[in-house]
Amino acid sequence: MKYRRLGRTGVRVPVVGVGTWQLGGDWGKDFTQAEADAMLGRAAEIGINLIDTAACYGPDHLSESMIGRFLRGRDRDDWVIASKFGHRPGWQPDELRQTLDDSLRALGTDYIDVWQFHSGSDEQFRTEGMWEELNRQVESGKVRHLGISIGPNTNIYQTSRATEVNASTIQVVYNRLDRGAEEQVLPSCEEQDLGVLARVPLASGLLSGKYGPDAKWPERDVRARRDPGGVRARIEQVLRIRDEEVPEGVQMAPWALAWCLQHPAVTCVIPGCKTVGQVESNASAADLDMVRDDHPQAWPG
Repeated sequence: MKYRRLGRTGVRVPVVGVGTWQLGGDWGKDFTQAEADAMLGRAAEIGINLIDTAACYGPDHLSESMIGRFLRGRDRDDWVIASKFGHRPGWQPDELRQTLDDSLRALGTDYIDVWQFHSGSDEQFRTEGMWEELNRQVESGKVRHLGISIGPNTNIYQTSRATEVNASTIQVVYNRLDRGAEEQVLPSCEEQDLGVLARVPLASGLLSGKYGPDAKWPERDVRARRDPGGVRARIEQVLRIRDEEVPEGVQMAPWALAWCLQHPAVTCVIPGCKTVGQVESNASAADLDMVRDDHPQAWPG
């Protein structure tokens, strides 16, 4: 595994993390604790110690709870846990305090490394007293660092205000099909020395290269609710990229992750996974020559 500094947090993180929206059950599969343990355990074995989750991934903090059960008995300080707040129950200071306490309880920890504003609107971003309360939680030690997960991947309004509100990281949709962040968001992150977590780096699995134009997903899978015509056009674009850009002998999914990591602003990609094999495939992106290594020491260091 290769490692990079997560912006001005100073925290060293792997270039490939683990996204865990899928553990909440929104991607057409319900996971057992044994399956979650197997994936996260394998991630740890190959040097991945960053897990991204959110309070609203599944009912009753389901994703966070599965992560918490996995972490039980392990050294908490070996892990970087990034979670998110908002949506449920909301953005008001008293709602944030409740969300944080519930997330800490679910994760079985007394602190969250990076707590992120979860893709709210600009109006929600300006909620009175919200950032003051968040910074009080940093002072209390329950949160180590604040972050912003922007909704539209071109949201420069929230990105440009990160330093002002004491946020140290930006999470943004960035992949070979969605490059909107390159115009303003990623340059702003570089200017402010913000750590960047690239979410949806495989374009919801499309950049794995395994889907044809007529691909269908189970009804409970979030991808089943997307415009079929738009999805078909994106898959056709993926097939062209596979034929024209992916080097011979290189699997497309690791290549797509490594493509994101070439951008100098990007610290880490956070792909989801449904199997141990996908964890291993994602991690192999770090082996490609196109990925730089800022921190060659072996994890956890």
